[in-house]
Formats: sequence, C-alpha cells, structure tokens
Amino acid sequence: MMPPAGQPTISVVVVSRRRPAALKRALLGISQLRYPAFEVVVVADAAGLAAAKDLPFGDQLKTVEYETPNISAARNRGIANAAGEVVAFIDDDAVPETGWLHHLAAPFGKPEVAAAGGYVRGRNGISFQWQAQSVDGTGVGLPFEIKGDDPVVLTPNAERAIKTEGTNMAFRREVLAELGGFDPAFHYYLDETDLNLRLAAAGYKTAIVPRAEVHHGFAENQQRTAARVPRDLSEIGASKAVFLRKHCPVGQRDAVWKSFCQGQRRRLLSHMVAGHIMPGDVRRLMRGLQQGYADGLTRVLGQTPELTRAAEGFAPLEVKTGPQVMLFGRYWRRKAILREAKQAVQDGKSPSVFIFSRTGVFHSVRFDPVGFWLQRGGLFGRSERRQSLFRIGGYGARLKQEFQRVAAQRLLSETLLPKRLQTKQQAQKRSRS
Repeated sequence: MMPPAGQPTISVVVVSRRRPAALKRALLGISQLRYPAFEVVVVADAAGLAAAKDLPFGDQLKTVEYETPNISAARNRGIANAAGEVVAFIDDDAVPETGWLHHLAAPFGKPEVAAAGGYVRGRNGISFQWQAQSVDGTGVGLPFEIKGDDPVVLTPNAERAIKTEGTNMAFRREVLAELGGFDPAFHYYLDETDLNLRLAAAGYKTAIVPRAEVHHGFAENQQRTAARVPRDLSEIGASKAVFLRKHCPVGQRDAVWKSFCQGQRRRLLSHMVAGHIMPGDVRRLMRGLQQGYADGLTRVLGQTPELTRAAEGFAPLEVKTGPQVMLFGRYWRRKAILREAKQAVQDGKSPSVFIFSRTGVFHSVRFDPVGFWLQRGGLFGRSERRQSLFRIGGYGARLKQEFQRVAAQRLLSETLLPKRLQTKQQAQKRSRS
C-alpha cells in the first residue's frame, strides 16, 4: 500500500536490548498507528527478536540481530534496512499515540524539511518530559515556546541547532545517507544531538510537531534502575567527551565539563538524600564518569557508515486496524470496563478507556500491554498539572474535556462521545448517518 500524494512512506526503527517485554508493548502500540504505509525495523538482541516474532504480526517485521551496547551503531543498522522515504525512531520503552506518524509525517510535505520531532510525555502519561528545545556546542538544551499545536518549521543558525529527542524523531532517509547516519563514537548518549548539529551545519530545516506524541517510560537498563537511579555514568561521560571534541570550542571545554560534572553530582546527592544510593555509590559513580570521559577523549570520531539503499524493498506492516472505540465509566465499574476493553482488543478494535472516581486523585494515562489506552483519575483531580487542584463539574463535562485533550493526538472522532456530549453539528451528522 502506498500513501496518498504528499504523504511519504515511513520506516519506523526500534532499537532494543535486554527489554523484551517492553519491546512487545511498544510494537503492539506501533501496530495500531493510523498511517497508510509504514514498515517496522527492529534492531535487537536475540531475546528481543524472539519476543517481536511472537507477536501476531511478527513475521511482517524487518528484524536485525545486534547484541553490542551501542545505540548509534544499532540505529545505523536500522537505517541500512529501512526503505521508507522517511525514517522515524522510537525507543523500546515508549508507545506512540495512534496519530503519531500522521502528525510527524505532515511537515515532510515541504521539501525544505529534513527532520521532525514531536513531544514526549513521561511515566504518568500527562506531564511532558520534552517539548521544544534548541541546542548548542555544549550539548545543553534550551527550551523555547511554540504557540498552538500546528507544526512549526524552524531554521537553525550558526550557534544553535533545533533539538530532536531520540524517542520521537524522524529524518529524510536521503539526508541520513548523505550525513552518514549516527556517529558510532556515541554509544549511549547525545548521538541524536550530534546529528542535530550536523544537520544545522548543512543548512537543513527541522519541524517541531506538538501533536506527534509518544509516551516514554524510562525503563531499566544497564545505566539506570527502574526508578531512574544511576548504576553507571561511564558511557555518559564518554559520550560527553566525544560531543565536546566535535562541537565545543577548545577554550570552553574544561568549563563545560566541570559544570556537567557538578550537575551529575547534584543529581547523585539528591538520590542519596532520598535513600536510593549510599555515599560510597556517589564516589564510585563519579569515578566512572571521569573514567568514561577519559575513554571518550580517545575514541575515533566520525566513522559513520555508508548507508546505501536497503537491499530488501519497502515492507509495509499489513495489520488490519479496526475501529477506534471509547469505553468509560465510574471507578466502581472498573473491572467490567477493563474486561470490555480486553474483549474489544480481541475483536480487532482500538479502545480508549476513561475511568473516573469521585475524588481529587491526579490522572494518569498508559498503554496497557493488552492493547488499549487507559486513563484513570478523580473527577475533581488534575490531568494537566497546571490545572487548579479542585474543580467542580459533572461527570459528562469531565469526560468530554479529557476526550478532547487526547482526541487530536489519537485521531479520535467526536462521534465516539455520547450523543448528549457532542457538538450540535456532530450530533446532527451522526443522526443522518
């Protein structure tokens, strides 16, 4: 299947290592994307590939076995096997909103756009981990505001590039091939930021796409625990050294590195105060940071591979996406609602579930591994954290408000709402159909 004119074919690359359960959840979410033509390239260790192939659509995935802990090299393997006009990246501990590719692809209708990045929500599914930033040769991101939800095409200048986040970004494949993809000197950290600066130096434009959202979990890995407590800072130190060598003026590097170390120490001390690590762990981790930096000073830079056209052609994921449905109810009915959601998934539907209690509990959103979106919270509790703490309102009004908060990202039609909550125009349209 080919997309309509103006919509590019897309290769979605997912890199995974030692997280087979998270990978399966990510791929299930990806399979529900509403986009006419995309393929999925999974670059993972043996356990991850086994988990991916166990999915109902596992035989449709492009798979590349890769065991080395080097995310840049793994991403390059993904690009080498990608045949789409655009290559999108998402982490294995993230799940995209249903309309992710629909929104992320839109700016590529403009030939001057070479890259695009969307917004990232954190573990509670509400708060943003990342929105819009620029970045300079120190590697420090500077947030900036984008008004409204429409894509904004930005032109970098000589000092600052437009930042994209590794778990929600896309690039024209021809541009990635021209630039050599990701520099494998970066094993874990700052590889996409390096690419952002190289794009800027080449004069390419980047779009920020607010409605292209993914939910990122920060799952456990070799460098951190499930609670985001550092286990090892050596790869962070090494990547920082590589980045500064490539992009930071020589006279500024010592000061930038010193400031970076101070920030890492403050982070470790906050974990120590919280009881997550001991004083000896702070010393050990800081030694690892310094050792990693020394290692990064010796790594060979810029050995980016030649990214020729993928030998295997474009292999679109042919998963029949059933209708999106909306399920909702009070907290006391939660078990019945969740059973109904599970059955809806088995019937080939894509449910969005809203369960409210008569409390002020803050809301959370997550993609259930069964295959549906679930939002829980109090009728009077916050969803967006900037809302007032207590608000008086009825169940119907709150349901409509939360539906409208996610409808554009998820491509939900207002006709899914109860008729009494639809706008007059939607209700009339539904009655005629």
